Amino acid sequence: MITDAQKDLVRGTVPILKEHGVTLTKYFYSRMFTHHPELRNVFNMGNQQNAKQQTALAMAVLAYAEHIENPSVLLPVLDAIGQKHTSLSIRPEHYRIVGKHLIASIQEVLGDLASEELIAAWTVAYGQLAELMANHEGQIYQKLADTEGGWTGWRPFAVKRKTAESDEITSFYLYPVDGGKIADFRPGQFISVRIFIPQLNLFQPRQYSISCAPNGDYYRISVKREFGAELNLNGMVSNRLHDFINTGDIIDVSAPAGNFVLAASENPVVFISGGVGQTPLVSMMEELIASGSDRPKAWIHGCRNRRVHAFHDALAKWKTEANFEGHIFYDAVDTDADPEFVRNGWVDLQRVDTANFAPNSEYYICGPASFITKNYNDLIAAGVDRSFIFFEEFGPQTIQLN
Repeated sequence: MITDAQKDLVRGTVPILKEHGVTLTKYFYSRMFTHHPELRNVFNMGNQQNAKQQTALAMAVLAYAEHIENPSVLLPVLDAIGQKHTSLSIRPEHYRIVGKHLIASIQEVLGDLASEELIAAWTVAYGQLAELMANHEGQIYQKLADTEGGWTGWRPFAVKRKTAESDEITSFYLYPVDGGKIADFRPGQFISVRIFIPQLNLFQPRQYSISCAPNGDYYRISVKREFGAELNLNGMVSNRLHDFINTGDIIDVSAPAGNFVLAASENPVVFISGGVGQTPLVSMMEELIASGSDRPKAWIHGCRNRRVHAFHDALAKWKTEANFEGHIFYDAVDTDADPEFVRNGWVDLQRVDTANFAPNSEYYICGPASFITKNYNDLIAAGVDRSFIFFEEFGPQTIQLN
């Protein structure tokens, strides 16, 4: 049990964490992977390369230190982390390894500032956090085990169909090899897939949003090919799916996870997406259409041009449906494009007539971090209540808006 004096010591490290948190977490990951190289198969090394994972961990440690008096207030954030952890089959033994190297890193990075009392306080504090997370994730695992067709860990799925959706996005239809049932999911959730990357001599997991409505038979993921002379590690995984994973191939898949889901309400919905960020929203829209929902629907999407716009035909078809309004922004617009449907430039909510959007409309945003931040702030400036805005950041959470 952590004492009041230990809580004070942990809170006292907040200024240090604000200034040097990422330095600490970079050191931590380097130390842990040196002692446990097998964990490189568990962690997304692409997010190590671009420092998103180190940043996300630094923010989480800082938030925990700031709320050490009542860490339960962090449960919404911890749930999002827990959803990612269970999709990667993170188990209690991993928390012991992380704790050992995190405490050692605090001691080694802080040097003379790390008194025995401070290290003891952080040891107890981390143990409290690990117990909170492990218990919460245990509940998620139990729910998966109790769900019809559910499972924990990795399960082999076969690619039964591979379809090009645009010049750079391809869909993979995944069916369980064992022929059994699959777990149902809520539109907006993701699955993790794991494939072997020869260049790294590692298995690498990646999360991909499920891009179809629940159907009981398969999951569909729609993956963007990355271009450039020097691909980051995330691009290597996506491109290997494009180049080497074909119909009949088998990949490991986790059960559906994630808390970016369509709210159970009758409010109007407005989807705002950038690039491949449309994938979880496609799942939501397909479910609304399939269920016959009469909720008013609008979609605002931006990408470079028509050739890279996946699911364009579906969006055009939905535009003919009742209670649907569509707005597309392209960097380059074809001359024959419908000017009422397609605009030139980046997504700009000020160029959309939002008078038709009801005051109780729910807004779902997905795309690059800068895209999310801009559109979130534009909605706030337009008077939308924060409680009606939901967003999904692909990868570790680094955006703090709500």
